[in-house]
Order: sequence, then structure tokens, then C-alpha cells
Amino acid sequence: MPNDGGELAQPLDAYVEPPPAAGVRLQWSAVPQSIQQRFEAWANSPVVEAASQSTGFSPGVAAHLRLADGRALFVKAVSSAANADAPRIHRREARIVGAMPDHLPVPRLRWFYDGDDETDTGWVVLAFDVVSGRHPEQPWRLDQLQLVLDGLAQLAQRLTPSPLPIGTARLAGDTLARHVCGWQRLAGDDGPESVQRLDAWSRRHLSTLAQMESHAPQAVSGSTLLHFDMRADNLLIDDDHVWFFDWPHACVGAAWFDVVGLIPSVVMQGGPPAEEVFARYRLGTEADQDAVNCALASLAGYFTRQSLLPPPPGLPTLRAFQAAQGTVARRWLAERTGLR
Repeated sequence: MPNDGGELAQPLDAYVEPPPAAGVRLQWSAVPQSIQQRFEAWANSPVVEAASQSTGFSPGVAAHLRLADGRALFVKAVSSAANADAPRIHRREARIVGAMPDHLPVPRLRWFYDGDDETDTGWVVLAFDVVSGRHPEQPWRLDQLQLVLDGLAQLAQRLTPSPLPIGTARLAGDTLARHVCGWQRLAGDDGPESVQRLDAWSRRHLSTLAQMESHAPQAVSGSTLLHFDMRADNLLIDDDHVWFFDWPHACVGAAWFDVVGLIPSVVMQGGPPAEEVFARYRLGTEADQDAVNCALASLAGYFTRQSLLPPPPGLPTLRAFQAAQGTVARRWLAERTGLR
């Protein structure tokens, strides 16, 4: 790829502000005092400052904590009161990141707490190393985009085969078959009311899309540990280094899948056309293109169907974010397949 410097991926007049990503963040002070005391006892130092982070979708706490002894940690905490599913997701992340080998561009998990008495029931807390960096600029700059794509290619090579014990992370094919199958659900149990809410292209090709999607579980088979939820708010750039975090949805599958999943958000946030982004990813040329189309169909169906659902508790902006990604994914799929 040529050296693109700091050039914008799209001119500013072509950029459309994406939906906001943040959920309803809680402050560190919302964590029960008993848990704060446990954390400080483990750290052997009191917290003197807590700065909440605004990006991402978690309805819980996401904060940088500064300790009296000068150390800093990044803490994520949530209770079932904020969102019934969030504690389970945090527990999965603790299992996955806690099992990762050292020397990966992934912040290390240093402390984990899971509520075990009546006062703390439902609270899950994770404390990570703080890493320096910034989220990619929006609109995306081409140099930062290339750095992320190269970082993902290097990460995929280091995570092939998956270094986690068998059973720690799910298989990507199983996840697609059970949960990322929007077209099949729309064509089946969801009923005609949901179909009528679809755009004209999706209604016209629904049976074809459902058929493509049905092949996606096999299409994404592989041995690479995937992040499976890659977006700009899940990574930080520090000079020529990229950090990848928020791993609760990690799966084992095809090395190229994380980039296919990333691209809709990149385009939505001012990046180049989808096919151009995929061409910049050096592992993309090794992928079976029919398999890519099936995986993309599955992602498009997921974003499209999810966008029709009511927002989950504590996440009021999520459906708009999914709808925008679904629009990009459908357009990209139409370009790749010729479906008009």
C-alpha cells in the first residue's frame, strides 16, 4: 500500500456523523463501597481519582482509576440492575483475557471480582493495565486505517492456532448458526410484520439472503482466535502500535472474519468504500471469496434484524448504531454479489 500520511479516507463534505456509541455510563462511585474496599485492599493503595470513559456500549462503569501510590488501572464494572446480560458478558471476558498469553497487544487482566454475598450480588468487576493511545480519528484517516488493518493481520497470525484452552472460546460457526442468523429468522418465525419493516432490497432478496446465511457457519470455520466485535471504540492507537480490548465475544474461526466485521463501522465512520478497505487487508486475498460473501450476508442479516428490535436496557443508542452498520453491510453485499 502507498504511504497515505494523514489523508482523510473521505472528504469532510462526504462524511456523515454516525450515531453516538455510548450507553449510559455509571461512575466508579456507583460501585458498592464493600467492593471498592476489596479492590483497594488488593491494590494495597486507595483510589484518589476516577475518570469515567464515554465511548463504548456498556451500561456499567468504565473508568481510569489513579491510586495514591501513583499506579493507574482501567476498571470495568456492572451489575444486573443496569442490564441483566452485562454481568455474564463481563465474566466471559475475564475467562478469555485471563487465559491469553503475555506479549499480545491486549491489556492484561490484573483483578477480577464476582459478587458472592447479598450486598454485592450481581456486580462483576475487572481491572486491567492502562495502555496509552487514542481511538482512531473520525472521519477515519487512511494512515490510521492501514495501521489497524496491519495490526489485525499480525494479531491473527499470533492467534493462529488459538492459544486458549479448548472450550474457553466458542466456535465462530456455532455463534453464527445460533445467534447471527437474522435473515433466516426474518424469513421464518419473525412473521410478516417484521418483513414489512425491511427495506425494499432486503424484502426482494430475503430467501436468497437466508440461503447464503445458512452457509456462513461453515464459511467461517478456522483455527484463529477472533475478537468478534471489532470497532473503533474497541481499539487504541499509540504511534505505530495498536491495542485491542473488550474480548467477551471472542470466538475461534477464519482469520479474515474480524476485518469483515469491522468494515461496516469503518465505512459508516467516514472510511473508504468497503471493498477498498478489504483490499487493504493483506489476509483478505487468501480468503475464499464465496465464504466471505456468506459471512457478510450473515453480518448484514444480524445488523438489519437487530436494528428492528427495541433497545436493550441501558443501551439507548445501540439500535441506531446497528442500523447504520446494516445499511453499509447490505450495500457491500449487493456490490459483491450483483444482487440488485
